[in-house]
Amino acid sequence: MQGLAIIEAPSTLGLRPSGVQDLPEALIDAGLPDHPGAVLAYRVEAPAYDPRRDTGTGVLNPVGIARYSLRLADAVGAALDAGRFPVVLGGDCSILLGNLLALRRRGRHGLLFLDGHTDFYQPSAEPAGEAASMELALATGRGPRLLTDLEGLGPLLRDEDAVAFGFRDVAESAEAGMQPLPPRLYAIGLDAVRAAGAATAARQAVGHLTRGRIAGYWVHLDVDVLDDAIMPAVDYRLPGGLTWSELESVLRTALADGRAVGFDVTIFNPRLDPDGSIAARLTECLHRGLSARTDHGS
Repeated sequence: MQGLAIIEAPSTLGLRPSGVQDLPEALIDAGLPDHPGAVLAYRVEAPAYDPRRDTGTGVLNPVGIARYSLRLADAVGAALDAGRFPVVLGGDCSILLGNLLALRRRGRHGLLFLDGHTDFYQPSAEPAGEAASMELALATGRGPRLLTDLEGLGPLLRDEDAVAFGFRDVAESAEAGMQPLPPRLYAIGLDAVRAAGAATAARQAVGHLTRGRIAGYWVHLDVDVLDDAIMPAVDYRLPGGLTWSELESVLRTALADGRAVGFDVTIFNPRLDPDGSIAARLTECLHRGLSARTDHGS
């Protein structure tokens, strides 16, 4: 069995210090490390938050995010080198850059992007300059070079090696002027997930990511992919979303495949979950999803 290496990444550099920095502690307290074979491996602290929007890039904390991404990539890489499966607890979605950098150092990899939003904004269209609304664009090479060419490795991800899954922000993002998703990026929005069924849609996504051209793929979970009625503990709420059982099915399908090489969880805000009940339910869902690796001998 490949043990889990839990990495705490409580960065809010791509958002604001709203409470998502407390995500790691909340899920750890809810029992996530009780998963068989799991260890608390690393904690990567973020530099000081600067609320001023950078005039050169149009992004909040671009230098801090770039530096943090390198340090997080080192921690993820150390877990991979130790033969463990990294589970990174954010923080906001900008932590994805560090996770993907760890993989980019090792070759060509893919991404299953589970998020209620497509997060493909360019700085000029993002009202606050938050990288947490841009990370998929940045990862595919769109945006300021400081964040798209980390360590001179160019895009962390090719368009055709990414799957955006479960999003429901098409009207909202179009109204805001977000750049469109590129045609080679495989998009399975919430309506398409529902039309196919969550398990079937997840199998389609994994099939796309395991077509023989990549060494493996990362799974990114922004918890706002869940229905707002059951996951109100997020900063940017949007009606609709996946049910707990649908997300569990998607995670089990995605993580059962041995080519899944890592996983992150972002955006859950414990300050909006005062009794801890949502953290407990989320942890239960994560345990069930991650158990697919044990069940399949990964």
